Amino acid sequence: MSGEAIAIEREDDGIEGRYVARLAPDAEGELTYRRRAPNTLVVDHTFTPPEFRGRNIAASLVERLIADARAEGSRIVPLCPYVAVQFRRHPEWADLLAAP
Repeated sequence: MSGEAIAIEREDDGIEGRYVARLAPDAEGELTYRRRAPNTLVVDHTFTPPEFRGRNIAASLVERLIADARAEGSRIVPLCPYVAVQFRRHPEWADLLAAP
């Protein structure tokens, strides 16, 4: 997996959703969210299986979230601690922050 692009899929039922990276037959990284309003995503969880950590999988999930939010005109409430830290590290994303 090192050096490979990480394929990320989005699943969204209009109320809840997730970004998923299928890493092995029984392993996946994910970032989950729920919609507070049509254009507000409350991100509540990010997970990478221990054996896949250190490969920027969680960062790739967040980057896909950011790209989709920009494309769709959505805003994000980062309740997940990992996503909140990424927002602090990337001040250029501040325009995507929604009030908690």
